[in-house]
Formats: sequence, C-alpha cells, structure tokens
Amino acid sequence: MSDAIGVIGGGAWGTALAQVMASGGRDVRLWAREPEVIEAINDTHENPIFLPGRALSPRIRATDDLSWVGESEAVLVVTPAQHMRAVLADMPRHGQPLILCSKGIEAGSLKLLHQVAHEAVDGSPIAVLSGPTFAHEVAGGLPTAVTLAAADLATANALAELIARPTFRPYASTDLAGAEIGGAVKNVLAIACGVVEGAGLGLNARAALIARGFAEMTRFGVALGAQPETLAGLSGLGDLVLTCSSTNSRNFSLGLGIGQGKPAAQLLADRRTVAEGAATAPVLREAAARAGVDMPVAEAVCALLSGAEVVRVVEALLSRPLREEAR
Repeated sequence: MSDAIGVIGGGAWGTALAQVMASGGRDVRLWAREPEVIEAINDTHENPIFLPGRALSPRIRATDDLSWVGESEAVLVVTPAQHMRAVLADMPRHGQPLILCSKGIEAGSLKLLHQVAHEAVDGSPIAVLSGPTFAHEVAGGLPTAVTLAAADLATANALAELIARPTFRPYASTDLAGAEIGGAVKNVLAIACGVVEGAGLGLNARAALIARGFAEMTRFGVALGAQPETLAGLSGLGDLVLTCSSTNSRNFSLGLGIGQGKPAAQLLADRRTVAEGAATAPVLREAAARAGVDMPVAEAVCALLSGAEVVRVVEALLSRPLREEAR
C-alpha cells in the first residue's frame, strides 16, 4: 500500500477533493469512468467537462483502474449514491479507510451509505465527509469547513489530520447517521427552494421553507438515531443554507427550472452532472414513511418531480392544517 490518497469519482466534487489532497503534497490517484476526463487530467491537468477553468496539480493522476486507487493509504469515495455499492464491490480490499463523500440514501434497501459501505467492503474503517462545499470554491482553495464522522473519535481525528489543509478544515464527529442524513435531505430541500425562486414566490417563502425543511430533517434524523447537534451543524444546517440559496447548487438549479415551468424529466435528461436530490426524494419519502415521520416538503418535491403543477403543490402545502411550530 502506498502513501498516496485515492479518490473514486471524476466529477466536479471528486476532482475538487483530489485537488485539495494534492495541495498538501500528496500524490493522488483519481478513478474516473470517462476516458476524456482521464486523458485531460493526465495530459493537460484540467477537467474541462466537470470542473472547467481550474488548473489541477500534476500530482493528480487519473485512471480507470480501481486496483491502482485501492492501493492508496485512504480512499475518498465520491460516486453517485446509487452506484456506490457496485463500485466498492469492484475495489480491491486492502483494509484502508474509506471516506464517503457522496450524499444520498440507497434505493431499495433504504440504507445510509456508511451501512452500504460496511456491507460492500468488510474490514475497512468507514468515515463520512459532509458539509457546505461547492466544488469550484473548494478546488480554488477558498476556506471550507466540513464534518468528518467515524464510529470512534480516534479514527475521525486521525482521518481529519490526514485530509486537513490550511483552507480545508474537518471537524470530527462520531455521528455517522447525522452527517449523512443532513447531506441527503438538504439536496431534496434545495430542489424545493429552487422551485420557490423559479416560481417567483419570494424570499419570505424561501426562508420559511428552509426553516420548515430543517424541522423535517431533524425529525427524520432523530428517528434514525442522529444527534440534533449534528443536524444543526455543518453537515446539516450549514449545507442546507448553502444549497438552498445559490444557483451553483445543481439541486437548486433543477428546482429553479421546474419553478419556471420546465418539465422535470426534460431537465434531468439534459444534465450530464447528477442532481442527487432527484434520486433521493422518492427514497427519502419511503424511508420517512417507514420511520413514521411526516415530511410534507419532501412529499411535495416528489410530486413536482413526477410532473405535478407547481401551483397545485404550493396550494396543497399552504392548505395543510395549522399546527404548533415545535411539532
């Protein structure tokens, strides 16, 4: 096993993380599916498809060979949530730590990604990295803070030391569920906030939606064993505020288009990058129902993704019975 750091996933976020790791003087092995991405990173030190305009460190070497990545000291896993199990099953097992950097819940099993990873790669320490992180800012070296959660604090602290850089600050936690749930749910809520913007419903409505969405996130997280403090931290509220307020968010941009009257199916078909919230929304609805948690905003997003009219969905939300805010 080498002292390089591996990154699985050649999209914007995977490339940005590779750049951060290389900035600390480490060699980085970046696995990607797309031959054109691999060629560009190795030959011109850029990823013009997913992270255009950002010069990359020559310490980053891209590959389509998982065995090369699997020999690294630690591996950051940045595949889309619904593909994580299959990719990890193909990776050689050397017992190195896996840091999961994707956000979502597995369809079918309704399992969080750290649970999926434990099943797919037995014997490796599993950690979760989540927080308010736009890829272009991280790759550009702008200050960023994240949650890094592992089952025990010693592992979380050791991995935080491994990946910390002067402008990339991980905060250790032992709440794997909380770190994951915040990242998964906020993607769905960001679609809703984009719809509010696209439909011209105003800033008051967006602020109310963020607050009520955070209440849903907290109810769901606590039902699954998460700590409220984690959900109120970087990986929950911090990430929620970021992605619900900027068109740099793929999920917010998807909602923006829906709010402007464009069909969700068309918007998703036109995208090369993944808006994880679209895949997570129906899975979250099913998981919430199983846990007995009421999540009306998540339900509304599912309806919108299925083609429901924005005006009808908004009317349904506004006509819900009045209730105490703390419930």
